[in-house]
Amino acid sequence: MVKIRVDELLAKHGRTFYWLAKETGISHTTLWRLKKGKALGINFETLEKMCQALKCQPGDVMIIELSERTPTKRPAKKKPSERKKI
Repeated sequence: MVKIRVDELLAKHGRTFYWLAKETGISHTTLWRLKKGKALGINFETLEKMCQALKCQPGDVMIIELSERTPTKRPAKKKPSERKKI
């Protein structure tokens, strides 16, 4: 899962969420959705504006959190000749 580290970066710079919205022109709603993990993606322009305002690189804004459990594999599909006939 990709996590946006907006809160950590703002705290590091001594800035507020409101400041970031005002400084970048990114809507409060968009930033909130990114912060809460509700966004389905991020536009490169949005990412660039955030990086310019916070004087950082895209890798500072986003991290990947690895799940502790391993993904389960789906069973392989059986070939038509292996299916049970009724």
